[in-house]
Amino acid sequence: MELYRDIDLPEPQIRTIGQMRPVLAEAGCSASGPLYFMFRNLARTAGDRDWLKANRIRFDYTVIPPMTLCGEFAKTKGHYHPAAPDGSGYPELYQVVCGRAEYLLQTRDASDVIVLRAGPGDTVLVPPGYGHVTINPADTELCMVNLVSEEFESEYAAYEASRGAAYYHCTDGWKKNPRYPGVGELKFRDAPEFPEAGIVHGRDIYDLIGGDSLGYLNHPAEYTDLFRQF
Repeated sequence: MELYRDIDLPEPQIRTIGQMRPVLAEAGCSASGPLYFMFRNLARTAGDRDWLKANRIRFDYTVIPPMTLCGEFAKTKGHYHPAAPDGSGYPELYQVVCGRAEYLLQTRDASDVIVLRAGPGDTVLVPPGYGHVTINPADTELCMVNLVSEEFESEYAAYEASRGAAYYHCTDGWKKNPRYPGVGELKFRDAPEFPEAGIVHGRDIYDLIGGDSLGYLNHPAEYTDLFRQF
């Protein structure tokens, strides 16, 4: 897969370790500095940008360096998506460009917690109703892209209130977050494909821009069959 060198990247939004401190396993972790970098609203061509804008979809690129934070692998902050006007939660589509990723998905009550493992070219569809954290468990840089609706703002407060997700991935293994008393057992899966939506491992998700297979990003209730694998 291309590393999107043909896209002019703007200045990134930077998530600092200080901003992450409320969701780290070690509450008193004294690490500091930048943690990961987010490049928002990207497009290769003016035509692609016009299509994305008209369809209220955003294409982003995120880089998570290899790092541990007081014994915990580098990760994103974690967030939920609100419900769309049709009543179903907004989904999101990711793809790993380089490195390895663990997508930690959980329902709001943490009764269902899943880790989807992905490598270069693998795609991960975050289904309605699940929050998600992306973890870099490797000693190499993790680069990933995503397609998501622009119709909502991500919700971080629940993760901050519970000091992160239901589980932490630390260098000595996975640990339950004690602030989730009803947490389900951690399940591990390979990321499934969704050929009916053009989501096939190894196919660049950028190629979906301009087509007719991304309707589920803004109208998830019309695509319930797509999410039945969850």
